[in-house]
This record gives sequence, structure tokens and C-alpha cells, in this order.
Amino acid sequence: MTLPKHGRVGIAIFVKTPRHSPLKTRLAAGIGVDAAQQFHLLAADAVAAVARQAQRDMPLLTTHWAVAETAALDELLWASLPRIDQGEGDLGARMCHVTESMFTRFDAALLLGADTPQITVADIVAATHGLQTSQHVLGPSIDGGFWLFATSGGVPAMAWSTTPWSRADTATRFCDGLGDVSITRLRSLRDVDAIDDLSPLWSALDALRDPLPEQTRLANWLRSLSM
Repeated sequence: MTLPKHGRVGIAIFVKTPRHSPLKTRLAAGIGVDAAQQFHLLAADAVAAVARQAQRDMPLLTTHWAVAETAALDELLWASLPRIDQGEGDLGARMCHVTESMFTRFDAALLLGADTPQITVADIVAATHGLQTSQHVLGPSIDGGFWLFATSGGVPAMAWSTTPWSRADTATRFCDGLGDVSITRLRSLRDVDAIDDLSPLWSALDALRDPLPEQTRLANWLRSLSM
């Protein structure tokens, strides 16, 4: 199954809410809890800004916050976009829940993390184009995970339930779980897990040809840190 030429795509940006959940704990160990929370919010805003720009260019896209905590769905932090609940369980269970939620209203689901704010509209365009010819699209992370997964359907339950998350072989094992199907792979990006990832991120943001204001705001914030 591939995406119909004019199919609707639901985008979900995965976020956690300060005061409701611990977040970016490895990063917090290096820069402090408050700064790690601020990074998460600034990075999420940058990712959302890119998705919204892509949505303006391609009106069949609809962007959502996928919020980790049911109790935080109505937080003002997430009022800028429609919200959906991630559900319960580990990362695989949550991605499965969000994907299935998207398929109740859209022809395809596109899942994004909030810790690769250097993404561009071209990345989202490439993902949607990939769904025209492939059943799945994956954006690999340099650490072995993935920063984007898009699908037009047919994700086996074992891909969600048996993939080991946060490991150097996560993307490989996840793709193995998808079976013998077509997968379009996007460019590799470095996501942010720890303090050592911040300087490369600043360089990536600084190298953007036409950064959005939210990406510039994050780059300026990173510049202000003592990295």
C-alpha cells in the first residue's frame, strides 16, 4: 500500500510536558533540569514551525502535538496545534497508538520527534513524496534510531513490540520488523540526547539557508550556553 497521490497526511510531533514528566534526563545531567526543559520547548516549537510551513505549502498535511500525558492535553503550552494523546506503554506502544489514531482520519501518518529541530520543509516534502512509491519512510538518526517515520499502513505489531528502543541498532531492528516491504530512507540527522549533541545542533542550525524564526531563536539560545 502506498499513499494516494492526493492523500491526506496527519503529522504527529511527540512531546512531553514540564512538571508532568521528566524529560531530556541525559541532557539535564549536563545542563540542568530547567535548561533541558527550555531546550525541549524551543526545539519542539522549531519542529512545529517547520511542519506548519510544510502544511501551508501542502494543505493536505495536518500537524498535531502528540502529548505524552493525558492530563496535559489542555496545557496552554500545546494550544498552538490540535492535540492527540500518545497513550500508554513504551515508545513502541505509544507510536503504535498515535499511528492508529491518525489512520482514523488520514490516509497516512507521519511521526516526528521534537529533538531534531534542524529539519527543513524539504525533509517533510521528501517524506510525503516517499509515500507515493513506498509503504514506509524512515529518517535515520546518526545514533542508530530514527527521527521520522511515515507510513501509509500495514505496520506489523511486532515492529512496535519487539524493537529495542534507544540502541545503536534500533532503526535496523525496526525496519526488520516491518518485513519485506518498500522503505524510502531520508537523510541521516543527529538528534539531541546529551550535552555533546548541542554544539553539532547549533552548527546544523547555523548552516540552514533559510531558517525559520523559531530555529533562529533556538540557535541564539544555544549560542548563549557555555558549551
